[in-house]
This record gives sequence, C-alpha cells and structure tokens, in this order.
Amino acid sequence: MNPPTTFLGIDIAKLTLDLSPHPKLSKLLFSNDAVGHKALCSALKRIPGPIQIVCEATGGYEHFLLKALYQAQIPVSLMNPRRVRDMAKAKGILAKTDKLDATVLAEFGRLLQPDPTPQRSETSERLARLVGRRHELLEMITRELRRAEHHHDAFVVKQAKKLAKTLDAHLAELEAEITALEQSDAELTAKVARLSLVQGIGQRTAWTLLATLPELGTLEPGQAASLAGVAPFNCDSGPYKGQRHILHGRALARSALYMAALVAARCNPVLRPFYLRLRDHKKPAKVALVAVMRKLAELANRLLGDPDFKLVQNPPKPLVA
Repeated sequence: MNPPTTFLGIDIAKLTLDLSPHPKLSKLLFSNDAVGHKALCSALKRIPGPIQIVCEATGGYEHFLLKALYQAQIPVSLMNPRRVRDMAKAKGILAKTDKLDATVLAEFGRLLQPDPTPQRSETSERLARLVGRRHELLEMITRELRRAEHHHDAFVVKQAKKLAKTLDAHLAELEAEITALEQSDAELTAKVARLSLVQGIGQRTAWTLLATLPELGTLEPGQAASLAGVAPFNCDSGPYKGQRHILHGRALARSALYMAALVAARCNPVLRPFYLRLRDHKKPAKVALVAVMRKLAELANRLLGDPDFKLVQNPPKPLVA
C-alpha cells in the first residue's frame, strides 16, 4: 500500500511564508523571495513520504512560490480563500493569524484532500497576465470617459484628453502583444479560432475565456458554467421554493460571457430563438441572458473538448401547422 500523503499548509503574505508545523521541520517561517523559496523546498524534501502543499490565492503573491514548488516537483493545491475560511468557521476557529491560517490550510487538506493544481503552460500564464492587464486598462479608460463630462477647466480638459489618448495607445499595444502571443502558439491559435466559430464570441472574448477558464475542454457538463459563476443555485426549504441565483465564480469570465450573450441573443441562429422563447415565457431579460451565458460557457467547453463537435450554423425552421 502507498503511504498516506502528508498535507502541509502555507500562509502566503507579501514578505513571508508561514508553514504549518511538522515533526521533521525545525523552521516554519520563510521569506517570500527566491532565497526563501529555495530554503522552503529544501526543508520540504526532508519530510519522508509523499507530501502536498495547500495554500490560498493571494492576488499574485503566490506566483513565484508556485513556480518554485512546480520546479521542485512538489504537488500544490491553490485554493479559494472563501472555502478555507468557511471550513475554519465550521470548526469554530474564528481567530485569524498567519500561523493559525497555515494550520487551518493543512487541516483543510487532510479533511478534503483537494486535487493538486496543474501547472499552466508558459503561454497560458502569459495570456492570463496580458488579459488581466487589458482588463485593468479598460477599467481606467471607462473611468476617464465617465469623468470627462465633469471637466470644465481648459487645462484639466487638455490633460484628460492626453491621458485618454495614452491609455488608448497602451490598449492597442497590449492587444497587439496578445495577438502576437496567439500567433506564436499553434494550440492557442486553434483554440481561439474554434471559439470564434460561435456567433457572439469574438477574438477578444475568446482570449478572456481561455485566460480565465484554462480548464475549458476538460470539464464535465455543468462545470464550466459553475466556474464562470452563471450556474443558478437552489434556495429551497420545506414547502418554500425560493428563487435561483447565480453565485461566486470568476468575475472576468462572467463579464466576457455577458457581453457575448448580448450579441448572441440578437445574432446567434440557435441562441436567439432560445432567448426569445424564454422571454415569451415571461422570464425577465436578465434571467434569459444568464441562461444564454450558461449555454455559451458549456458550448465553449464542448467545442474545445470534442474536436468532432460541429455547430449548427443554420438550424432548420420549425414547421408551421
């Protein structure tokens, strides 16, 4: 029989890494830099038997740590912090410190045994970084556009116009870089082309979906919609039947699917009738749009997972009695 896996938690801060206790470890605090990552991996290698690290997504502070762990061939699970905190509350752990969080992460691993997070390819990682930056630029451009009508001083107006032109130039340069990245990778090019077959999903939407949902093509039915946050969840209790609501998910993927659904509800030969049918059944417009978003997410997963799957571009018209 294989020896059981030892789960260890790492709480990631900007400057430090706190490791959960283990009898073979004399040092539990490491710096969050290249030197600290090397020392941490060396310490982990001294633990007998298979080990698996459990840590939380921290908005980027985990990036180089994960690279070091992958290079050292140490399995690691990157978890949603909400899930870990909910488990801590369920166990009555309300206090929160770095050391305690590391212990909670280790307990989370022992109880739930999450699958290791697969390492993304360099192209996939860079696409995610570029798409994230594009989203930041779009937000800045939108804010400047909203402010523009409130500028009345000539000097301020001149500065605002200069900034708007600079942001537009940065966006164009960034999109050119993403296009170059796409063309340099045959697999990425094929995926973008495959997704762009869907009326409503353009090149930029395909970039966003591939960057934020790298699992597309490997998911079971229903999982893509759940990851994107467009799967409705029940709210029932006894005879009470509450409304279904979408919850959580990856916000950037959801935003991209929303814009795609707006186009699909008008132009897609399959999804437009679906949208109109829901509206005819008195479904609110937003509910019908979310249903289209869910169809798009599942369709994207199917397209990338099944190369033989073909879209129905011109569905037959229903017979009229």
